[in-house]
Amino acid sequence: MGLLSMILGLVGCDPQRISELEEGVSTEADVRSRFGEPEKVWEASDMASVPLPRTTLAIVATPGARTFEYNRQPAGTANYMITIGPDGKMSALRQVLNPHNFELVLPGMRMEQVRKLLGQPMKVTPYALSQQTHYDWRYLNPPNTARIFTVVFDTDLRVVSTGSVDEESVNPKGG
Repeated sequence: MGLLSMILGLVGCDPQRISELEEGVSTEADVRSRFGEPEKVWEASDMASVPLPRTTLAIVATPGARTFEYNRQPAGTANYMITIGPDGKMSALRQVLNPHNFELVLPGMRMEQVRKLLGQPMKVTPYALSQQTHYDWRYLNPPNTARIFTVVFDTDLRVVSTGSVDEESVNPKGG
């Protein structure tokens, strides 16, 4: 219970932390002082194969850039990717769990690409009989509907399909 309260407290602080950072001004030290150590650091070359919009890809794949991954899964509904440019300043702060990014996940895509696009999932479930693995992310559909986005991978960890459901249908309250 204490861990859950701590996680929810961290998520509640995110808007405050974000408001204290400014693209092109805030430094890597500023980002780390507000968000802590990232879950993962992706180099520009790591991000070059992610199917992002051209303007975003130009930022995250700039030689010398690094993208810090800050996850709020499994209890939260957001994952943040914060890019530090080659000049050491924050060049982008993105909340990546949203329908627009989910549309970028296409059949045949590799699991590593999905992971770099959406961050760490809340849950990974292998299904031996169907020889598939489901990755689930919790997110908020505007204005405030909790949903779960699922990516189904085959044995080669390539996307087979995707889908979203209301979290209430999977985890009914009081049930």
